[in-house]
Amino acid sequence: MDQRKEEVTRRPLYVYDLPADILTTLTRKHDTEEGPHDDISTPSSTKDPVPESRIESAVGSKSCSLCGVTIHTVEDQRSHIRSDLHGYNLKQRIRGAKPVSGVDFEKLVGDLDESLSGSDSSDSEDDDEGDARKETTLSALLKKQAAISSANDGDAEDFVPRKQKRGSGKPPLFWFTTPSLPSSTYLGIYRSIFTNLEQENEAKVLDIIKNKQLAPKPQAKVPVDSNNTVPLPEAYKGPHMFLCMIGGGHFAAMVVSLTPKQTKSGHTGPLTREATVLAHKTFHRYTTRRKQGGAQSANDAAKGAAHSAGSSLRRYNEQALTDEVRLLLQEWKGMIDSSELVFIRATGSTNRRTLFGPYDGQVLRQNDPRIRGFPFSTRRATQNELMRSFVELTRVKVLEIDEAAIAAAKLAAEEAAKQATAAKAPKQPAPATPKRSEEEETALLHTTQIQALIRRSKLPALLSYLNNNNLPPDFLFQPQDSQQNFHAPTPLHLASSQNSAPLVSGLLIKGGANPTLPNGDSKTAFDLAGDRSTRDAFRVARSDLGESKWDWEAAHIPAALSRAEAEQREAREKKEEAKKEEERRKAEAARLAEQGPKVVDGPLGKAAGRGRALALGQVQKTAQEKREEEARGMTPEMRTRLERERRARAAEARMRAMQGGGT
Repeated sequence: MDQRKEEVTRRPLYVYDLPADILTTLTRKHDTEEGPHDDISTPSSTKDPVPESRIESAVGSKSCSLCGVTIHTVEDQRSHIRSDLHGYNLKQRIRGAKPVSGVDFEKLVGDLDESLSGSDSSDSEDDDEGDARKETTLSALLKKQAAISSANDGDAEDFVPRKQKRGSGKPPLFWFTTPSLPSSTYLGIYRSIFTNLEQENEAKVLDIIKNKQLAPKPQAKVPVDSNNTVPLPEAYKGPHMFLCMIGGGHFAAMVVSLTPKQTKSGHTGPLTREATVLAHKTFHRYTTRRKQGGAQSANDAAKGAAHSAGSSLRRYNEQALTDEVRLLLQEWKGMIDSSELVFIRATGSTNRRTLFGPYDGQVLRQNDPRIRGFPFSTRRATQNELMRSFVELTRVKVLEIDEAAIAAAKLAAEEAAKQATAAKAPKQPAPATPKRSEEEETALLHTTQIQALIRRSKLPALLSYLNNNNLPPDFLFQPQDSQQNFHAPTPLHLASSQNSAPLVSGLLIKGGANPTLPNGDSKTAFDLAGDRSTRDAFRVARSDLGESKWDWEAAHIPAALSRAEAEQREAREKKEEAKKEEERRKAEAARLAEQGPKVVDGPLGKAAGRGRALALGQVQKTAQEKREEEARGMTPEMRTRLERERRARAAEARMRAMQGGGT
């Protein structure tokens, strides 16, 4: 079975020439016959969609919840967002009305002879009418509905067949299974290649497919008319279809025979079946401004006729393209009239008017039941694009569904939904902090004030605060279970831990604090002292208060120390420190004298700089420098007098010199 699957997927299956083992065992997928689900799309995707019953749980698949369209790729999503169906359904939601399916929307816009960009096409450059045309068309449809709605007492739902519900449009593909392939493999055939009568009789779709099978024929040259190169009637007696695309000044048309041709790829190679192109033609005219879009006629209708050279050229090319297309359709009238199906993509009112007129000798008519839109996105109208579209239409889609992955994804989605529901549930309010009593609030206030005074070493203010508020010197800070209050529960403990000797002395002697009280670690205030001056404050207090005041041994305080002895020892320590500092400075000066730069005695050489020589006093000063040195420190009046005297002496010297020279 796996080998057969590999053979099938190696080369695409042709709908009109299926292998015998697959054709005889082909069965309709039962869970798709009950009716489409909300996620079934209108023809919009070039990818192979999954069976309807598995759309919602398929791994990686997405859909438009507004239109009920399944989206498989980013390109499909962009194409659908630009489509007329999505734009119309957005307007419906704003108006508070129900969205419509793709089939219903085609019926609504059929009488308008207009279409929004992207409805049957186009992720290409074929946006002929631009944004202004899109809004105009949509406005025209809404105005029409409003007029009919007012005539029917405002019942806006009359435009949608009442037997249809949201998302009830038929799926774009029929799905089948066959015992020749694994159970997780499905085969899909586009619905649009069946006629309207065949689509209405879905129960006999298997028989219809069997009747559509065609025997391959050897490759033969297509006979054509020598005058206009149009194929002769005997060339298109067999089943064939007509494909046409127009937009953005590009036109492409093709007539393809459905009978596969038989050729040999090599002398001993396998037979291959290829399509036979009976006729094809492409036109291109410059009709739209580059990067602006919109036909020239649409621009003239909206803004008035332009008089530039470019507008005249585009206006002429529009008419020339219309004449060429209509002439070609007239020449191909025999092939078009005998075609089983007609696939057309015409975006915009201008392009649809080119094909459907009305005009004399009209070939295509909008009410022709054979006309179809391409059920997938298409690109620029070219011969290659038409051939790709034909292959896509007639190729059997082979899709493999991983049941385990689908089940896992479904369970994950249900679990995510449960978690989201639980997250939206109202949360339990956090237990409220018990309200403090008035005594507790007062104790917290006293704790804050006392600790602030101790940290700033404000002894008079601290003692005054304790007296004014009738607080004991051994007041316990609150709350007692905090880390700071556990380590220093009383003012004496906190002052000792801050190494504040004046506070310790004041609390013990003036405040009467108890030095024997332990903290949470069973340490007394003396144990928390970090320097000698603080510890000496405890010993001096023991001396001043006497041995009978407290149990000094329990407070871990050493022998008493008188205040005079403490002051003498402090003075002695300061003197020793000053002496050590003086010795350090002398040693540093000796080191600099020994290791610093050497000053050479005696005259300096020529290489010595003037600045260095001047600093050593070995350079004779100039007259200007001498004058500046004499005037340094004088007031302006003194400098003026000195300058006057210097000039007078100079003048006298010149006079004496002149007199001596004359004699």
